[in-house]
Amino acid sequence: MRRLLLVLFAVSLASVAKPQDSVQVNNSSEKPKSYIHMLHTDITRFDKAINPDAWILVGNVRFRRDSMYMYCDSAHYFQKQNSFQAFGNVRMEQGDTLFLYGDYLDYDGDVNIARVRNRVRLVDKNSVLTTDSLDFDRNENLGYFFENGTLTDRESTLRSYYGEYDVDTKEALFHFDVVLEHPDFKMFSDTLRYNTESKMATILGPTRMYNDDSEVYSERGRYNTASKHAFLLDRSVIYNDDKDVTADSIFYDMDKGYSEVFGNIVYNDTVNRNMLSGEYAFLDEVVDSAYVTGHAVVTDYSQRDSLFMHADTIWAVSYNVDTDSLYRKIKAYHKVSAWSKSMQAVCDSLVFDSRDSCMTMYRDPILWNEGVQLLGELVKVYMDTATIDWVHVINQTLYVEPLDSSNYNQIKGKEMKFFFNEGKLREMQVIGSVDIVFYPIDSDSTYIGMNTTTAGTAIAYVESGQVEKVVVPKESKGVLYPMSQRPDDKKFLDTFAWFDYVRPQSKEDIFIWRGKGSDKVLKTIRRENIPLPTLDRFKKKK
Repeated sequence: MRRLLLVLFAVSLASVAKPQDSVQVNNSSEKPKSYIHMLHTDITRFDKAINPDAWILVGNVRFRRDSMYMYCDSAHYFQKQNSFQAFGNVRMEQGDTLFLYGDYLDYDGDVNIARVRNRVRLVDKNSVLTTDSLDFDRNENLGYFFENGTLTDRESTLRSYYGEYDVDTKEALFHFDVVLEHPDFKMFSDTLRYNTESKMATILGPTRMYNDDSEVYSERGRYNTASKHAFLLDRSVIYNDDKDVTADSIFYDMDKGYSEVFGNIVYNDTVNRNMLSGEYAFLDEVVDSAYVTGHAVVTDYSQRDSLFMHADTIWAVSYNVDTDSLYRKIKAYHKVSAWSKSMQAVCDSLVFDSRDSCMTMYRDPILWNEGVQLLGELVKVYMDTATIDWVHVINQTLYVEPLDSSNYNQIKGKEMKFFFNEGKLREMQVIGSVDIVFYPIDSDSTYIGMNTTTAGTAIAYVESGQVEKVVVPKESKGVLYPMSQRPDDKKFLDTFAWFDYVRPQSKEDIFIWRGKGSDKVLKTIRRENIPLPTLDRFKKKK
């Protein structure tokens, strides 16, 4: 009986093979149908009562379809349906590069799809995909897994709940609870594409990446795990220590620790409580610096009264004095304009140093506080924990306080020091070559007259934005003119200028540069120049 079954089985195989060789194709664009060939089995059985359509094959079973060879311990071969089910030590081989292993295989030869279950491994050169459920489409050379899968290459491990792997392109598309682990970082994503040859991870959904020094959040972009270069889009964020940067697009070299950032940039320093924004930035983690241009703004929110400052270029650098001491410098140059509720300023260039909370203004600086205007060759503004503490104006100094449309309190000198209380000017000290035009006011707020004074020094006391009293040495020279007898040539100091038309009116107004008239510039005197920045990232500051 067993011999008869073997004969019948061999005859049936021959009958299948013959039409395969002489297949007629009605449409020239259709491919000829390919059949499964049973190459070997130790034992063949047929039980019509159990399964009338299946041959039962046991022991060293081998099949072939085109270039794919398949092995198993036993199988149910459905010859008419051009399919089989394989059990135990299932192995599929295509050439010397692609191997598929599992405990169970359901192979449909007509649609050319293999469904492999339990302890599944897809080995493609140096990449291995492991899962418990895999459907492999041989037409597209594409494997689909579900209920968790892990893809490993020489350096990276990629895991997710479900996904696919393309043998031809070497690309894996993983979905839901995706984790990419590498010796240098770990990535968590909603949707991620990874190429095992190029080592490029393509971010297609909310993704966070961590290494020892930084964290990255992105919803669209690419990261090359070999070169450690990231190309991030759609308002991605890089977190580094106590700083973070958000932008429309970011190029990030994780290995060298720098990034180039483009479009609607927000760079936030939570330690020093300031923020840089602009259209282009170069950020360096090695020397902890940020270089920003294009609508560049620094916002200092370390005080109760936030300061907004715009310039053509803004450069911020952190310096380590020792292991426990860190300070930061912010340098702004060309057409600097600043605004806060208590203070406004314009100048050509500026430096802020966090060591003494001093903002130094260079080249035609002007500072306003309430209704008061201060200017000189060099202006140093010292901040405290709340707002302005005191201001030091050096050379060609001028204080102007408008009283009405035609009368101004005016003081000039070689050097001035202004002291503030809760952001309001309370006292000023004037040193060297002092000239004063001052309008004392009586109790009913009428002008007593106009006082002109020349002195070596002076101290003025201010209340509610107006000079209440001026104290000068006894040897000073002064004249009090009645209002009706004021000489026209004494009403204004020779350096008088009122620059309210260039004063920023709001934080939005800092982007509009109006500039002083050419006839109102200070005298040409040798001045201190602002230290210009350097982009030498590899030269650490001491």
